[in-house]
Amino acid sequence: MPPLPPSPAGARVLVLGGGGREHALAWRLAADPEVASVLVAPGNGGTDGEPKVRNLALDPADPLTVASWARRERPNLVVVGPEIPLLTGVADALRDAGVPVLGPNRAAALLEGSKRHAKAFLERHGIPTADARSYERSEDLERDLDTLTYPLVLKASGLAAGKGVAIVGSSEEAHSALAALARLPGAREGILAEAFLRGEELSYFVLAHGTRYLTLPAARDHKRLDDGDRGPNTGGMGAYSPPPLTKELDSRIRETIVRPTLEGLVAEGTPYTGVLYFGLMIDARGQPYVLEYNCRFGDPEAQVVLPRLGGSAFALFHAAAQGEIPPRLDVRNEALVGVVIAAPRYPEAGDDGSPLEGLEEAGAEALVFHAGTRRVGGRVLTSGGRLLCVCGRGKDLAEARRRAYTAVGRLRLPPGARLRRDIARDV
Repeated sequence: MPPLPPSPAGARVLVLGGGGREHALAWRLAADPEVASVLVAPGNGGTDGEPKVRNLALDPADPLTVASWARRERPNLVVVGPEIPLLTGVADALRDAGVPVLGPNRAAALLEGSKRHAKAFLERHGIPTADARSYERSEDLERDLDTLTYPLVLKASGLAAGKGVAIVGSSEEAHSALAALARLPGAREGILAEAFLRGEELSYFVLAHGTRYLTLPAARDHKRLDDGDRGPNTGGMGAYSPPPLTKELDSRIRETIVRPTLEGLVAEGTPYTGVLYFGLMIDARGQPYVLEYNCRFGDPEAQVVLPRLGGSAFALFHAAAQGEIPPRLDVRNEALVGVVIAAPRYPEAGDDGSPLEGLEEAGAEALVFHAGTRRVGGRVLTSGGRLLCVCGRGKDLAEARRRAYTAVGRLRLPPGARLRRDIARDV
């Protein structure tokens, strides 16, 4: 293997996005000694106060604006956090400008941007996934609901911030859920009716360039709003790493899912560069199935995965952006448990202007990554749906979980703030 591209000293990095994932990315990159500064566009109240990090008033989803800024400022690396900039072609524009960027081009990012496209890709390449019917219009699905087999999973095909999925147990539930899904912008390009798979979910990440890849630490997230996996799906209410993952299962995921996915993308003329996230279901026989693809780190998974990366995250990402995948990865032998704090009416609505206090006290016990926050003077105020992700670290999940919830107890939150009390409890 050729030597990796040298990492420039005094490097400047731009992270695109403003959520908890982007705070974790900025925090991890700023920890590398060769990184002089990290800019986050637009950032949040946490990135605004992080050492070596500052916010930048730049629209992350505007390819022309981002590329123009990059041509002028010449950052050493751009890391695209969320999915929308990828689907507007920001990575394409940055590559055209000659700027190293970690993130796939727009064509490859359609694996996340369209669930109908992803399902067709999976079926073309014989990759294990749930059986599904694809509908261009919700009205067409409406006519079939009384004839389908339940339980069933309904999915808006387009982006829905993690909220475009409904698990229904009967045709009556399906009619109600479909009416709600049809109002989402992500349903404009169609809806999937997918067979319900039973098992354990797994978030599996690789850093890829073409058919070469490196596995990153895996995680498991908790999508449902309430304890016991009840309530509506959300963008994620917590996560932990490492999850149960045997060598046998890891090998099966690589051979039946990762390899054919990357080879399929190359064969179809859309080779992948960046972090590819496989949302998997592992059934009782140990067979993995693809539930979804995400073309970036997950949120809140990034908050429990990135702290486990040893060595230089900048060197790792900088090399991958230039097409060089290291032969191995240094992973810290520790566990993390992340607990999301959300607004009182989340996921229906966010909160704006309520004070968040006790952050320093919580930060003495755990990592506190901000999402929907803003800083006004010396105060941190709410500004969104998911507000914080409090991540405990420990020698094992039990210790990490204890530290996470101890830190949560030190926060002074808006009345009615939502959180789950069972993250990683049953591991």
